[in-house]
Amino acid sequence: ANDRAQFAELETLGELTKVAWDKGCQVMIEGPGHVPMHRIKVNMEKQLRECGEAPFYTLGPLTTDIAPGYDHITSGIGAAMIGWFGTAMLCYVTPKEHLGLPDREDVKTGVITYRIAAHAADLAKGHPAAQIRDDAVSRARFDFRWEDQFNLSLDPDTARKFHDETLPKDSHKVAHFCSMCGPKFCSMQITQDLRKEAEAMAGMAEKSREFLDKGGALYVDAAE
Repeated sequence: ANDRAQFAELETLGELTKVAWDKGCQVMIEGPGHVPMHRIKVNMEKQLRECGEAPFYTLGPLTTDIAPGYDHITSGIGAAMIGWFGTAMLCYVTPKEHLGLPDREDVKTGVITYRIAAHAADLAKGHPAAQIRDDAVSRARFDFRWEDQFNLSLDPDTARKFHDETLPKDSHKVAHFCSMCGPKFCSMQITQDLRKEAEAMAGMAEKSREFLDKGGALYVDAAE
């Protein structure tokens, strides 16, 4: 990756881009498919420079070659990074990459992986809508609004399925815990309990001050 041959190709693509633009043709540049993490930024910057910021699309890139069967993950890592650095479009990779023709479930896995990568890149670039959605999920999670969590997620069916594998009852959809930490060790429930306790203590302190301000007498003459 990023060797002389690859960069020579990118420079040639830049020259062809100018020729196409001179003829009134639209251009999209296909990027590399295999680039380790520490070389992705340089590759993106060179494309923008050599190709006049023509739209760049990439198949990943895959950040390592050691994981056949999991290349949706190896490429999703690179996709999130190059999306952050400025690529225009991400082309998804399935778990079957380099192994065989993907089926419907493979395609779904690849698409979901790349939607995650694109959203992560949008967050890194400061897109307000991406942050709003993240915050909405976080609030739903803290409030134990399970249906909102499912519906706001990128893959509601899978989120609901995983939850229901261990807590299938309707009553579990309003429970203030999941099966990971259980009812006694949920950090969010503990936080809510501590906040309620602090609020109660503050209320008691306020009433104590009111009592002292009025003299602090336990008994008041009825005539008064």
